[in-house]
Amino acid sequence: MEEAKSVILGRGPQLRRKFSQQILVVALLLVIAQITAACAPVSLSRATADYDAGVATEWFDLSLQLVQETNGFTPPVASRALGYLGVTLYETVRPGMFGYRSMQGQLNELEGLPTTRWFVSYHWPSAANAALADLSRKLFATASPENLSAIEMLEEKYAQQFMVEVDTMTYQRSVQWGRSMASAIYAWSLEDGGHEAYTRNFPKDYAPPTGAGMWISTPPNYATAMQPYWGDNRSFVLRDGAECPAPPPPAYSQEPDSAFYAEAMEVYEAVKLDDPEHKAIALFWADDPGSTSTPPGHWVAILSQVISAEDASLALTAEGYAKLGIAVADSFIVCWHTKFVYNVMRPISYIQAHIDPSWNIPDLTDPVTTPPFPEYTSGHSVQSAAAAVVLTDLFGDNYAFTDNTHEASGLPARSFASFSEAADEAGISRLYGGIHYRSAIENGLAQGICVADHVLGLTFNSR
Repeated sequence: MEEAKSVILGRGPQLRRKFSQQILVVALLLVIAQITAACAPVSLSRATADYDAGVATEWFDLSLQLVQETNGFTPPVASRALGYLGVTLYETVRPGMFGYRSMQGQLNELEGLPTTRWFVSYHWPSAANAALADLSRKLFATASPENLSAIEMLEEKYAQQFMVEVDTMTYQRSVQWGRSMASAIYAWSLEDGGHEAYTRNFPKDYAPPTGAGMWISTPPNYATAMQPYWGDNRSFVLRDGAECPAPPPPAYSQEPDSAFYAEAMEVYEAVKLDDPEHKAIALFWADDPGSTSTPPGHWVAILSQVISAEDASLALTAEGYAKLGIAVADSFIVCWHTKFVYNVMRPISYIQAHIDPSWNIPDLTDPVTTPPFPEYTSGHSVQSAAAAVVLTDLFGDNYAFTDNTHEASGLPARSFASFSEAADEAGISRLYGGIHYRSAIENGLAQGICVADHVLGLTFNSR
């Protein structure tokens, strides 16, 4: 007995060293597993970059149709939907993108996303198809029967195509993966303050502040304020709606020698000039809800056109829709926060009261009309600048393109030497249309650049 005890005690250091080595190996394997889950493709799957972008662009084309044709999808509400669709696509196909990191832990309160299984294959286009179909049904739950049917038909179209490209087990596994990701992102969306916001664009409990220079409802509809609380929503990457603040607008004044009067006079004279090119620009970028896919939808349409021109892979496409979606969604939160901090009177109200009582925008630039919320800053400017910076980062400086977003509705395409040139034109279009003062446009563009800088600060590719 004593001899056996002695042998055991004598081997104590050796056993402890062996045990320590085993613990080290287990710890190393856990670290490798974490790194693999965050950055590496699933072992037996083809890379996401091996597939074309067709399934993604068709779904985003349908999302723009849904935005346009579903009641209540005003620009802020549309931007939110496009943001969640972009993140969902990216997170669904990201495991097939070597070196790319999840947005989990990077976007506000995004935690607990599902993970793929090791050493099994996934077909990323099938997963993307299932994820975007599932989330579209949830985000556009009140779409018309025809558009709900369109969701089903597009999903079935790609399901039939993909089921013959991969084995049954891989296809089913991929569909389940896509649906689980869509469910997780949708659950995340429920707590952001904008869930089902299409049902409450004009809350009855909001009472706008009153006083000299304060916003008042405008012709022709004299609607109450739209989405006055949107700036309080949880943002995607920004800390909150107060981040990327704009400086105060010019002080309100009725004096002809004041900065405020000068800005109003500039709008008055620009519209009264009735320049054909200015009018064409105002109409091209108006993107009124109901008749178009809204301003954020316009920039998604631009990205889709560039993806097609570049024959981009599914990987680059997923990164593009995610970055652009986050940028426009946060832009509307920042802009709406600013609008309801300053509550600046619209040009039509000021001009009719202090410059020309007969001045009427709809008669001059139909169908461009003043939207029902405060003036400062310009939403077109904020989201266009953010979009332009993100797209420039993806496709390079001085990327020339032609935008044919509105050709189907009869507006001719417009060509640009760069994304920033398009953003500048989108901004100034609101002065030509009588919607914004110059300070709201210029400071809005600066806000958008700030938003984009935060989006580009996210770690997508960690290589």
